[in-house]
Amino acid sequence: MVLTWLDWLFIGVYLVLSFAIALYFFKRAGKNTSQFFLTGRNMPWWLAGTSMVATTFAADTPLAVTEMVADSGIAGNWLWWNMLLGGMLTVFFFARLWRRSGVLTDVEFVEIRYSGRPASWLRGIKAIYFGLVINIVIMGWVSLAMESVINVIFPDLTIFGREAFHFLGLEMSASLLLVGGLILGIATYSLLAGLWGIAVTDAFQFLVAFVGTTLLAVFALRSPEVGGLSGLMEKLPSETFNFFPSIGSAAQNAGILVLSTAAFIAHIGIQWWSSWYPGAEPGGGGYIAQRIMSAKDEKHSLFATLWFNIAHYCVRPWPWIIVALVSLVMFPNIEASREGFVMVMRDVLPTGLLGLLLAAFLAAFMSTLSTQLNWGTSYIVNDFWRRFIKKGASEKHYVLVSRITTFAIAILSFVVTTQLEAIKDAWQLILTASGGLGLVLILRWYWWRINAWSELVAHIVPIIMVLLVLLGLPVPGLAQDFPLNLFYIVSFTTVLWLAVTFATSPTKQSKLDQFYRKIKPGGIGWKPFQERHPDIEPDRHLGALLLNWMAAVVMAYSVLFGVGHLLFQRWGLFVLFLITAVSTGYYLYWDLSKRGFEIVTKE
Repeated sequence: MVLTWLDWLFIGVYLVLSFAIALYFFKRAGKNTSQFFLTGRNMPWWLAGTSMVATTFAADTPLAVTEMVADSGIAGNWLWWNMLLGGMLTVFFFARLWRRSGVLTDVEFVEIRYSGRPASWLRGIKAIYFGLVINIVIMGWVSLAMESVINVIFPDLTIFGREAFHFLGLEMSASLLLVGGLILGIATYSLLAGLWGIAVTDAFQFLVAFVGTTLLAVFALRSPEVGGLSGLMEKLPSETFNFFPSIGSAAQNAGILVLSTAAFIAHIGIQWWSSWYPGAEPGGGGYIAQRIMSAKDEKHSLFATLWFNIAHYCVRPWPWIIVALVSLVMFPNIEASREGFVMVMRDVLPTGLLGLLLAAFLAAFMSTLSTQLNWGTSYIVNDFWRRFIKKGASEKHYVLVSRITTFAIAILSFVVTTQLEAIKDAWQLILTASGGLGLVLILRWYWWRINAWSELVAHIVPIIMVLLVLLGLPVPGLAQDFPLNLFYIVSFTTVLWLAVTFATSPTKQSKLDQFYRKIKPGGIGWKPFQERHPDIEPDRHLGALLLNWMAAVVMAYSVLFGVGHLLFQRWGLFVLFLITAVSTGYYLYWDLSKRGFEIVTKE
């Protein structure tokens, strides 16, 4: 399909509006690093939460969902649906604590929780590892997804009459070179806007992306090859539409690899609390913690994270899933299943709407990359440059370094993109390489005995194990496919970090005293400090928060599955999930209001 002037108009209007917002917030972002990275800690809950949602809709997300559905049917989405459990845990147990900490980044938290050289080493290592290494890899695979979109929409794309380019030993296709231009444009936008501009643009980008993908799902179902939802259900095996795995081991059934019970147990019993993943860190972290810490106060931080989890898991998934199912009907023999999403988009959309969908993909791409750039730069500047290289400089100096670093990370991410060949398995690799870390990230808030060595070992051990496997060395248990390998890697990592915790000295008591007085953590893990500081009122009602967490999880899954059963006309199950969602939602509203956490309506 050739884009018409109307398609290009939609794309142009979107880009102009995005950069206009960035320019509007340029002066405010340049005041200091708090404004540049945290909006001066003055963001309302709805904007902070929407910004989180927009960031998690990357250019690769609908493509990855398409791949999951092609591999394992709808149940394949448990690779990320399980993360709702950890997300809701962050809402009730960690969001207020992050806001209370007063840190600029979650890596800075290391030195308010731990003491001595191990704490400073850990802070520096995490700043480089997450802010640079992991960050540019994530940006690389997101950029690779955007290249896939361009390749499908513009199969004959050339630039200056050439299909491939060579520069400094790097071979680049015309589409990849175009992605590189987009990356540099997004870097310019990010260094101009700061987090205020990024968050406001995120709200606009989320609206464009959600409306666009919903319209795509509608047109995809109306295509003659599909014939509506009833036609879709007739043309695919019934197992494809199961929300839960089959009983027993994985088995090939009519072209669909059914998710096994063991894999499902690994997802819902281990993965969500044990592994680190951007946007789904156990205990909060990364850009989720950044948005939490930018909220106006603790109440806004709680509701920002609650809104994010509801929108992310309940509002957004079904358009992606519907288009993924349609792609199985329209392109049953496609080699790269993830490209089916874009091929549906190319073949079913009328003039104008294709431009809107391309604008939606640009929105998803820009939202994710701008956040990754701002978040990664915050680590490099605040937790490495300011901490170890240039202490005590002016805020203007740090803002200038932040803008230079933003551009440098963008260039590095593009270099990484040129070396990547596939998005497949990238999610699983990161989840495996952090197996066992999550429990430390959770317990460091609620158990005083966790120290810097605990966290350092939990970071390093799974990475080493994965590297050994990649080098071809036999590691017991890791020969299993993901997520079954988590049973082994999480167990081994947990045993090691617990042993190191008790074999090393605890954090200095003076540091723990300061942390306790600042954060006021509740629970028996801080009982010695509760007795030492009777004047401090710790967080109470952890049991009630546990009930809130359970209610929120049940409510969110009920909405998610209820909408699915409504779409597939399973009326009895729809009514059951609707009643459950309303009941748990009312309980949650009643309990939070009773405890003084009613939703703020006046900003």
